[in-house]
Amino acid sequence: MRPIKTLKKLDATVRVPGSKSYTQRALIIASLAEGESLLRGALISDDTSHLTEALRSLGAVILVDSTDITVTGTGGIIQNPGKKLFLGNNGTALRFLTTLVSLSASEITLDGNDRLRKRPLQPLLDALQGMGATCRSKEGNGCPPVTIQGGGLPGGRAIFTDAHSSQYISSLLISAPYAREDMVVELRGSTASLPYIDMTTGVMHHFGVDVIKKKTDEYIVQARQKYAGREYSIESDVSSASYFFLAAAICKGKVRVLNINPDTPQGDIGLLKIMEQLGCRVLRGPDWVEVTGDTMHTGGYRFDMAHMPDMVPTLAILSAFRPGRTVISNVSHLRLKESDRIAALVTELNRTGIDAQEREDGLVINGGTPHGARIETYDDHRVAMSFAVAGLAVEGMEIKDETCVSKSFPNFWEELERLYT
Repeated sequence: MRPIKTLKKLDATVRVPGSKSYTQRALIIASLAEGESLLRGALISDDTSHLTEALRSLGAVILVDSTDITVTGTGGIIQNPGKKLFLGNNGTALRFLTTLVSLSASEITLDGNDRLRKRPLQPLLDALQGMGATCRSKEGNGCPPVTIQGGGLPGGRAIFTDAHSSQYISSLLISAPYAREDMVVELRGSTASLPYIDMTTGVMHHFGVDVIKKKTDEYIVQARQKYAGREYSIESDVSSASYFFLAAAICKGKVRVLNINPDTPQGDIGLLKIMEQLGCRVLRGPDWVEVTGDTMHTGGYRFDMAHMPDMVPTLAILSAFRPGRTVISNVSHLRLKESDRIAALVTELNRTGIDAQEREDGLVINGGTPHGARIETYDDHRVAMSFAVAGLAVEGMEIKDETCVSKSFPNFWEELERLYT
């Protein structure tokens, strides 16, 4: 249990770790590459540790030195790990490795903890099976444990209709250069978290593979390409930075976050426009962002968060302190994250005295004056960090299971302490 001290004044400068999304993409691509890669500024966390161990088991040589990671790649030749690969609750690793292990000549099983076993994978399994790969969910529910029969990735066309995770698409694209035939991935309807696909293709390009994009709904990767080892600098994580932007907003203070690219492809940077819309002042430098809080605008607002779902907990706390009604929509896929994040946020906001209700695809928050409470985190790092920041503005906030932040931001509590100095 971690009690949170309130802040009387806030004027601080902080740093946040490397992007989890970029780190995981770079780790996998470097592991597929020929030669040696150096990843600078990587995130070292529970998620990346699970992925690193899995990639080592598949034949990559990975050395970690502080936040620098040296990877000697496999050249696309994936060895038999001789064991089931355990991924904890790393949903990104699960989805990306599902396609990658099909490159092996062996049958490989991917598994994780109880929560990962509830995270869906069926649309990706269907796509792989449609190409001729053999893969199955052991329980027949489209969730882990999943077994993939190796023998190579056939390639061909995959169609996704209203995909609730862009990770299915990224998974196919990342391994597509090693397919026997060209791969075409077509998107129909809506696709959640769409900016993350551009993030994937950007990392692929850096390591020497280009993705042809036709219009906005079709991606083509030519077969028999190879990634080449590269040095790659990983951007700081905008998701992690958002908690300090939030602190400035609700404490009516000022926080500058260093090593943030204001023009990043990370979709979560869009939160800054929302904060400006609600009354915050945002300054953008070449490699920093500064947020200053002020009296927030009242009235009703609606935000479609489909392309930045990880910002929903941050926005939910911001909305709790803003007089007025906030509707957060188009994020039904949040029920499939580390927790049922919609239900968790509503339950804990109610616990702080804020009127919040679930909707099928989001939540409604009637803001006001929250009070302190003992917050359940549901082993969800984003629930823990967002409510911890709320405790800077109201007395009596306590966070259960504080260690769950190690999934994405192991030194979160140390950086939070910097706000008091």
